[in-house]
Amino acid sequence: MDQVWPQRAERLQESLSRYFGPRLRLPWSRPLRNWHPAAVTDFKSLNYWWLAHAIEARLDGCERDGSRHRLDQAERIFRYVVWRNGRSLFNDYFDDMGWMGIAALRLADLTGSDRYRQAAAALWHHVREHGWNETAGGGIAWRKQQPHYKNTPSTGTFVILGTRLYRRSGEGAYLDWSTRAFDWLDGTLRRPDGFIEDGINRENDGRVDDWKFSYNQGLYIGACAELAAIGRAELTARAFATERAAFAELAVDGVPDDRGDGGDVALFKGVWYRYAAQLAMTAGAAKDDSERVRANLIAGCDTLWARALDGDDLLAGLDWHKPASGRIPLSAQLAAVIATEACARLAW
Repeated sequence: MDQVWPQRAERLQESLSRYFGPRLRLPWSRPLRNWHPAAVTDFKSLNYWWLAHAIEARLDGCERDGSRHRLDQAERIFRYVVWRNGRSLFNDYFDDMGWMGIAALRLADLTGSDRYRQAAAALWHHVREHGWNETAGGGIAWRKQQPHYKNTPSTGTFVILGTRLYRRSGEGAYLDWSTRAFDWLDGTLRRPDGFIEDGINRENDGRVDDWKFSYNQGLYIGACAELAAIGRAELTARAFATERAAFAELAVDGVPDDRGDGGDVALFKGVWYRYAAQLAMTAGAAKDDSERVRANLIAGCDTLWARALDGDDLLAGLDWHKPASGRIPLSAQLAAVIATEACARLAW
């Protein structure tokens, strides 16, 4: 095993706490701040989906070294989100709830607690009931206020969560709906070369949005990998085709280059890394394909580590080709943690 990546992953977990952890460690305090340096107004918002990924980032550390401390951190984030969200699991965004369901199910796996499994199932059922409709032929809406607008983030998370729930419960409805949603995504938002479009019908005009994000490619790849694990082996080749198309179209000097305003875009590379790494480790994948993806991911993350070190710590910006500057969103640091933890798994 290459020890460089686990060491880097642990340094980044510590950097996450150092730069974004609470200044006052009180039971009710926010477990991670939204920005570094923080401003007073930052505390007004709950970045629900960022924190779902923060749970998964901490669980990555727990799985890597068995750390109870990382598991405790993940559980604390989950409790905070529910409390801060009015003691509710649900919000208006179906992709947000999909991410939280995925995080909750991983918590269930690592803690053995049925309450997390119940939370994951409740989120999936809520998304199915309120997010699916036949506009644009099916798919999951982005948010409750736009039931006509369907997109990859909401549908992809629904497929991944539903397939994982099926694997743990054996309940056929999870697989039936996951298959139905995947087939809609594959038939509606996948280009012939494999590249995945963001969404359709946002303005109720049937138009596909020409937005190119690594986030969408990662979600499609993850959905393929989950369904391939339960028998749809042909999807592995489709996932690799998407990986090749996405890397060719989005990578700049080996690093996915997402463009856009706001902090959300900074997290997109983390999604890409998580699921591209899962694809590289998929049983039955062609060795050449797996090795190519593995090499691309490690080389891209090496760029981050060569450019973003801040003394002994690493502070990541949106562009991994240069040092971070200005105020940095938590989302950017989470993407760096997720990517480095993915490389640690690939180096095992």
